[in-house]
Amino acid sequence: MPLPADTRETDPLKIRGTFPGGWLSDADKRLVAWGLGGTLLFAVALGALMIALQRYDVPFTDPDAKTPVIAPDYPRQLTGFSLTDQAGRPVTQQDLAGKIVVVDFIFTTCSSTCPYVNAQMEKIQQATPGQPVRLVSITLDPTDDNVPTLARYAPEFRADPARWSFLTGDKDVIHNLVGTSFLPPDTTGEFSYMPGNFAHVQRIVLVDQNGRIVSYFDGLNPNAANEVLAQIKKLETGP
Repeated sequence: MPLPADTRETDPLKIRGTFPGGWLSDADKRLVAWGLGGTLLFAVALGALMIALQRYDVPFTDPDAKTPVIAPDYPRQLTGFSLTDQAGRPVTQQDLAGKIVVVDFIFTTCSSTCPYVNAQMEKIQQATPGQPVRLVSITLDPTDDNVPTLARYAPEFRADPARWSFLTGDKDVIHNLVGTSFLPPDTTGEFSYMPGNFAHVQRIVLVDQNGRIVSYFDGLNPNAANEVLAQIKKLETGP
């Protein structure tokens, strides 16, 4: 049976109530209005929160990663530095001399992509036991990522502190190291909200035994760890 004409309203406050025999009372109308308004405000607040969380993270794509192995933008060399690891020990360039080094970039408040890239680093660690391979994760936010913070963070990825160093220290030292040895500055504004304002912070970097930057890898590519391991094998066996 078709509904009576007076019930075909689009106004939710005029739609017939479920209680017997009548329209919504004024009090019920106010409750409905408050409910709709509250739902709308919640949706707006949730959307704003999601945007804020996404903005303090890194993109899920690397537009320059057209191949699995990415060449350096120009010849780069690991420069001298002195930083501190998650155990409070000093780490310098000399500690990495003669070793193959795999580097990524983190900040512990990064909630999605940084853990994904570090999961790739964990796979590399697991696949290279007993090999002269060191892993280094450099925080771009040393103000928040102090030694105790990194000491809590590193075990999330089963990091062996003898092989995988999470480094913090003076901000200027870190930004000089990253800018000189590893990453270009962001010139597009895409990463302007990121600590340090560097581009391509989702990349993994491979450094050879002589401190030369050999290649980059898109850390968000599911096959990144395998690509890094293939290049490590080449470095171990020589040309």
